[in-house]
Amino acid sequence: MTTDIPKAGRTIHIRRDQWHLAWDHSIPPIARISSGEVVEFDMLEASCGQIQANSTVEAIGSLDFSRVDQVHGPIYVEGAEPGDTLEVEFLDLQPAEWGWTGVIPGFGLLADEFPEPALKIWHLEGGADGWAEFAPGIRIPLAPFCGEIGVAPGQPGALPTIPPYRHGGNMDTRHLTKGTRLYLPVEVPGALFSMGDGHAAQGDGEVCGTAIETPMHAVVRLTVHKDRSVPEPQYLTGGPLIQRTNTAPYYVTDGIGPDLMEATRNAIRHMIDHLQRNYGLSRSDAYMLCSVAVDLKICEVVDAPHWVVGAFLPTSIFTK
Repeated sequence: MTTDIPKAGRTIHIRRDQWHLAWDHSIPPIARISSGEVVEFDMLEASCGQIQANSTVEAIGSLDFSRVDQVHGPIYVEGAEPGDTLEVEFLDLQPAEWGWTGVIPGFGLLADEFPEPALKIWHLEGGADGWAEFAPGIRIPLAPFCGEIGVAPGQPGALPTIPPYRHGGNMDTRHLTKGTRLYLPVEVPGALFSMGDGHAAQGDGEVCGTAIETPMHAVVRLTVHKDRSVPEPQYLTGGPLIQRTNTAPYYVTDGIGPDLMEATRNAIRHMIDHLQRNYGLSRSDAYMLCSVAVDLKICEVVDAPHWVVGAFLPTSIFTK
């Protein structure tokens, strides 16, 4: 990894080998830009290159988790000071021609129920506006975004990249697609922006812990706002919420109960049963399909403590 800092220009290019594995304001920036300039990233997928297009399930078993969810950067934005807001405008997001989805033992919403590793390697067609075939008769429209986006924390010391924080991090928010503007709270001089974890498609919730993980080419514009302050990430979508991911009815399974997380688990359990019974999928394949295509929604919280969580399956992914 290089620490050379190029001079500000029209576009700064960040290479795939320019990454780090913690949110830490002591990590020196690899580039400096002026507010409003554009940064172009070429990024590894979330395993930091451990999983390749020709990998088998053995790659999940040997995965070094300490190298997972690397982020590329950091970028120093001139003029950014604590209390400011950094706007991240997503100008372009292009996935590679392949991706992967895995069941990683000990990870995900139903970790106790899926102790065995699983891996699916995807062939991605048509770039950002394309699709990927999960199985014959099941096609997933692509809607690329990056799961890891953030700035350095104000507190000293290193924070792992796996969780989300108030300054960003592993938000895994599928609506941060091209055209969206994300607003992050600046906590240190220069903001020290980084991003990574390219996803070609994901359902709200990413229930098995992985989406369609893919190397990503991303272009963003970074702008400092002195006249506003946000306490945690906020964003303005580029339009309606990813309407192309479904053009037909949804099939919904509810989970209901006094514990919000258990209601969520039940909604996914019911959806897994539905996919097995009606589409002939194995249980692990149904679980992975939920992660890349099913949206979790909190449907009702007013009748405490009886929460309702829905798992929304877009039926247009079924082409037969």
